Amino acid sequence: QAGLSTRGQNKAAQEDSANAVAPHAAEDISGMYSFVKEGEFLQITLDKNAVTGYISRMGDSDSDNGVFLDQFFAKADVQGHDVSFTTRPLHSVWYEFKGKFSRGPGKTKGDDGYYILRGTLKELTTNNAEKTVSSRSREVEFKLLAQPEDSDEAPAKSKKPK
Repeated sequence: QAGLSTRGQNKAAQEDSANAVAPHAAEDISGMYSFVKEGEFLQITLDKNAVTGYISRMGDSDSDNGVFLDQFFAKADVQGHDVSFTTRPLHSVWYEFKGKFSRGPGKTKGDDGYYILRGTLKELTTNNAEKTVSSRSREVEFKLLAQPEDSDEAPAKSKKPK
C-alpha cells in the first residue's frame, strides 16, 4: 500500500511540474521581447492556465503621439512552438500576431535573444467615420530581452541606465 501512495505522490508532482507552464507550450517563453520600434516591448507570460501579456508601444495618432500605450492581449495561445495573440483595441488600433518561437543566439536567459519570435504582425485600424477596418501586415522578429539572473551567486553585472 505504501508503494501506491508514493507512486500517486510522484504522479501528482509530475503533473504539477508539467502544468507550471501553459499546458501545450514546448518551453516557457515568458519574458519581455523587443517590439517594432526602439523602446517598445512585448510581454508574454505563460502560466498553468493561460497565456497573458501586452504590448507597450509609442502612440502615433494625433491624440496619442509620443505617449506610451499598453495594449493587453484579448486572446493568446502557445501550442508547441506556435505563438499567436490578438490585442484589445486601443484608440481604434489593435494587433494580431501569428508565428513561431525558436532558440536564438543567446546562451542563457541573461543574454538578449535567448528566444526569437518570428512571424506576421498585422496592425488593424478602424476608421470611425466610415466604420471600415484597414490592415497592414509585415514580417517581424522579436528578441527576448536579457532576464536578470535568479541566483545570488551570479556575477555582478553593471546595470545599463534606462
